[in-house]
Amino acid sequence: MKTVAQAAANGKNPSAGSGPALAAVVLPWNKSDHLDGGRAADARLAEAVGLAASIGLVVVHTAIVPLRGRRSATFLGSGQVEMQGHEITAQHVTVAVVDCQLSPVQQRNLEKAWGCKVIDRTGLILDIFGERATTREGALQVELAHLDYQRSRLVRSWTHLERQRGGFGFLGGPGETQIEADRRLIGDRIVRLKRELEQVRRTRGLHRDARKRTPFPTVALVGYTNAGKSTLFNAITGAEVAAKDQLFATLDPTMRGLALPSGRRAILSDTVGFISELPTELVAAFRATLEEVSQADIILHVRDASHVDTDAQRADVEAVLQGLVIDGTLDPDWRLRTVEVLNKADLLGGVTQLPLKSGMIGVSALTGEGLAALLASIDLRIAAAMQVEDYSVPPTDGARLAWLYQHGEVITRSDTDDMVLIKVRMLPADHARFSEV
Repeated sequence: MKTVAQAAANGKNPSAGSGPALAAVVLPWNKSDHLDGGRAADARLAEAVGLAASIGLVVVHTAIVPLRGRRSATFLGSGQVEMQGHEITAQHVTVAVVDCQLSPVQQRNLEKAWGCKVIDRTGLILDIFGERATTREGALQVELAHLDYQRSRLVRSWTHLERQRGGFGFLGGPGETQIEADRRLIGDRIVRLKRELEQVRRTRGLHRDARKRTPFPTVALVGYTNAGKSTLFNAITGAEVAAKDQLFATLDPTMRGLALPSGRRAILSDTVGFISELPTELVAAFRATLEEVSQADIILHVRDASHVDTDAQRADVEAVLQGLVIDGTLDPDWRLRTVEVLNKADLLGGVTQLPLKSGMIGVSALTGEGLAALLASIDLRIAAAMQVEDYSVPPTDGARLAWLYQHGEVITRSDTDDMVLIKVRMLPADHARFSEV
């Protein structure tokens, strides 16, 4: 799948040459829309610039454009469109990123006005995902999201798509336009992708069922993109997952064993990062990945404590998780098993300088400060969820005795001639499964 950066670099703009595409990032800003979230315009613009840079665009012009009202034709006012057009032309820009959600008509009109390719926030994020997805599952999810988004924007592509063609064979009926044919082909491809992803979902479900038969609870990392989840993942598991100071450095979930202070073990899962105004196409497409969060015994919400908009980022992540509750993917009590982890304490002078509230853990995944406290907190939560039960097992039933030792903590054991009396601390799910052993 060709990204926006690649397409623009190979476009018709003579000033583009063979190097990276030159980009402009325009942020329409309505102060009243963001008062509640407390998100700063400069921080939002910096995030958009980071998104553009992450796919190889060279940003040569940025602008925060006051938005007094949304225009149906161009989103921005005519004067603002003209002003930005002068800068875009002067800087030989080949790609203009408008950090909002544009309709197909608005996107097309801005392209005509500015003489370059225009993409909105959704298109940019989809391009990043398309470039970064490496696994079969990730590639399927991204393609589905991209096709769903692009289906309504075919009219933007080329004017020749408006020509009619005659009906022959299975390629189209009489008078079918190229646009209609392409939409039909995209629709067919979407159906196939959904079928394949359903198979992926079933396979992932089987893997989860297999993990449930192991004695290890699961811990899932969630958080805003670039909050340091992968760095934390590596720091507490010893893994070498790619961790970069880059938005959406991790797209495909990774799992590793986690050793806890008590000697217990858990499975830690690193998941895709969230972002404000996450495209609905991606939320739907990555359902199979997000289901890993729904099955976790503990959720670690990793936050960038040094970011100026850390509270707004927290709200964005919780909004996505709450959306999973609405569609039945996540249980309503997910907050009860969530631990907020304030990361990047080293940028603020250490853990003692963090504004920690009850239940929060401060860490620096980079320096290791606070990691011992985090592991201890995970350990305590797992122990608190365990239940103590008494069992009577015949001494000849070695398999069931071994299962109890493997899946729980044996507190006491008393052997008689005809029975083994054993007191075990286990997770509730393991107690339920023991009756099936």
